[in-house]
Amino acid sequence: MLFAIICKDKAGALQTRLDNREKHLAYLAETGIVRIAGPFLEDGRMTGSMVVVEGDGIEVAKDWAANDPYAKAGLFEDVRITEWKKVVG
Repeated sequence: MLFAIICKDKAGALQTRLDNREKHLAYLAETGIVRIAGPFLEDGRMTGSMVVVEGDGIEVAKDWAANDPYAKAGLFEDVRITEWKKVVG
């Protein structure tokens, strides 16, 4: 099953994102369950994230999201996790 993790950054938290970006990118690669990922942009600046992970149930996605270095650094104002179905691409 695929799950979309949709995260909105806290206002004024760009430096937190930048400070933790390398750890976040390493986490994406090392966990082995990320299928697609990238930041949301506003006027070219990163303001959130969408990560699609694959696992047997939503608990896998919740665990992944909780252990993301961005989450541990307190970057996000809001995190939503929902089952997702790939249709194109």
